[in-house]
Amino acid sequence: MVFSSIIFLAAFLPITFILYYIPIPFKEKAGITYRNIILVIASLIFYAFGEPIYVFLMIGSVLLNYLFGMMLGAGSKSSLSKHRKLIVVLSVIVNVLILGVFKYAGFFVSSIDRFFGLSIPVPKIALPIGISFFTFQAMSYVIDVYRDSSMRQKSFGKVLLYISFFPQLIAGPIVRYHDIDEQLTARGKAGRADMEKITAGLLRFSKGLAKKVIIANNMGFVADKVYALDITKYGAGVAWMGAVCYVFQIYFDFSGYSDMAIGLAKVFGFDFLENFDHPYSSLSIKEFWRRWHISLSTWFKEYVYIPLGGNRKGRARTEINKFIVFFLTGFWHGANWTFIIWGLFHGLFLTLEDTILPIAKIGAQKTSDKSSDKTASAVAWWGRFVRNIYVWLVVIVGFVFFRADTLTYALQMLKQMFTGFGPAVGSRVALGVILEQANLYAILVFAFAIIFSYPISKKVSDKMSGKKMWEPVLMFGSMMLLVLCILSLASSAYNPFIYFRF
Repeated sequence: MVFSSIIFLAAFLPITFILYYIPIPFKEKAGITYRNIILVIASLIFYAFGEPIYVFLMIGSVLLNYLFGMMLGAGSKSSLSKHRKLIVVLSVIVNVLILGVFKYAGFFVSSIDRFFGLSIPVPKIALPIGISFFTFQAMSYVIDVYRDSSMRQKSFGKVLLYISFFPQLIAGPIVRYHDIDEQLTARGKAGRADMEKITAGLLRFSKGLAKKVIIANNMGFVADKVYALDITKYGAGVAWMGAVCYVFQIYFDFSGYSDMAIGLAKVFGFDFLENFDHPYSSLSIKEFWRRWHISLSTWFKEYVYIPLGGNRKGRARTEINKFIVFFLTGFWHGANWTFIIWGLFHGLFLTLEDTILPIAKIGAQKTSDKSSDKTASAVAWWGRFVRNIYVWLVVIVGFVFFRADTLTYALQMLKQMFTGFGPAVGSRVALGVILEQANLYAILVFAFAIIFSYPISKKVSDKMSGKKMWEPVLMFGSMMLLVLCILSLASSAYNPFIYFRF
């Protein structure tokens, strides 16, 4: 089941909301327990709707990690207290093995076959939806309990809710256990309807749905058509159109999903941390990763980069640690060398920015004492523009590897982007591709995609939401967006979420 489906919007969400907030004569603790049970049942139904068999895999994973947490949280007098490090290492191995079998077995076998010229049968194992996300959350719980045994959760139901909570179950954001621990036991007004919070959540959900349905789906249509071509027969215009449209598609698809997840969590009393912060406005790749998929980069920083030594063991070790993290970041996204190259590509530019690439100095040079403030401002603006263009170029090239099915196709795509300026079909075909589906509508969507990639939209929204006179306008606008999205969904079959594959 997906958020942007009629069955979710018209049936699942309303029923879950009514059952969650139905008036009950329970005390505060009992009320939270009841509502947690409702959310667990709803979450299992949500997952089983698309994965009826693998819901048992997820429950089994939760149970294993719950038991690991119980062992790590045993008292100091317990014999297990002497083996806490062994227990946490064992838990990591078990989780990685589960992920490896279901996600990477085919990749490893096929790679061995190609490298050694063997013919080992490649296992055909279906990939459970969201396994990378719920496995990382399970690992977060065990590691957090290892670091602080007081965080051990005695209730299996609460651990199950933490990992299976349907807003973030399939495509994140990855919620670390220590960020949500207290909310599992007590949230807001003991689960009673907080209309201000519910309204804010629904507004956020509508915003995310619009980003997905109106922008991402239209950009995805164009990107998919281009990436399905034999790109060697087309010019730079086609290649750039496909590459740029995919960059917009993946951002608005994934940030839209995150907005919907954060909004839905708020509707049910939870507060999730932000997952995107206008990454395409960044002025360096380092800044880009502080704004892009924040929950994943934070997870790797907290549970991999810092334990490896972070930046505490010298420059060389710091850069090696970064490459390890970005290798794992790429590999986490999928069992394909294209994802690994994408991760290492970003790791390379982070290292270059830390060493020989003076990107931070562009536009930052001091002007003479006689120069005017206007001149200094112009220099600074020009520097920011150049640095932002640099980020766009790196990100676009990186996402060519991310989107391509093979490294060969990615290299062909890049070749056409930077050398295909001959008299080939070029711009005419590129224009035809984008106009074939929606004419002016697609061009308007493209323009909105550029505008909403930058913080200016957030600044305007914040100013409006801070004044009561604008609240009816925001509500009306959100309702119109919701209606437009539902109409679009009813007339279109194109509605996949990119990150469901991971």
